[in-house]
Amino acid sequence: MATLRDEAKAFTPKQTKNIADMEIVSLDYPMQDREGIGQDGKEFHYKVVMFGESEYRVPNTVLNDIKTIMAAKPTLKNVKVVKKGTGMGTEYTVIPLD
Repeated sequence: MATLRDEAKAFTPKQTKNIADMEIVSLDYPMQDREGIGQDGKEFHYKVVMFGESEYRVPNTVLNDIKTIMAAKPTLKNVKVVKKGTGMGTEYTVIPLD
């Protein structure tokens, strides 16, 4: 039986990464809804794409940009997301790859 010490050493907290952390994002990755509690104590909702065991948060602005690109290019399969800034000042640029 493992000890508390062993479990603590092996523990990896669950983290939600950002879609901009991915090199290439397939538009066929499955999406799921999530809920969280902000620093202000209020509940908020967000979406994630699943890649293996990892979750990557998808900001609404990225979804809107992909929708706009798909209107011009319905066969779009992959994108790259570039993130600039931090916090509320974060901006995302979606680059179509094919």
